[in-house]
Amino acid sequence: QVQLVESGGGLVQAGGSLRLSCAASGRTFSRYAMGWFRQAPGKEREFVAAISWSGGSTNYADSVKGRFTISRDNDKNTVYLQMNSLKPEDTAVYYCARGSLSGREQEYDYWGQGTQVTVSS
Repeated sequence: QVQLVESGGGLVQAGGSLRLSCAASGRTFSRYAMGWFRQAPGKEREFVAAISWSGGSTNYADSVKGRFTISRDNDKNTVYLQMNSLKPEDTAVYYCARGSLSGREQEYDYWGQGTQVTVSS
């Protein structure tokens, strides 16, 4: 059983930064790509970013390119999402998930409970 636990969310002003972390249980973390998704109130969950098992490849949604950076530390079983130049439209619950480098939810099999990010204008 794999458990994913997100942390680092909070309230920040527009233009500010936050770093989300996702800690994974289990010994197979380094074998899988990991991704971040988000869901804003009243909207569908959407892809944010993904990183390959080695960290050598990444994939970003157009809406966050140049502002967000995904990274991972396989020794710590943790994946990160550095979010800079935050905008009010980034407000959402952010989820990490284990799966692939793609943005397709069906390719992810384990999900965390989410962490709330609120960006005030």
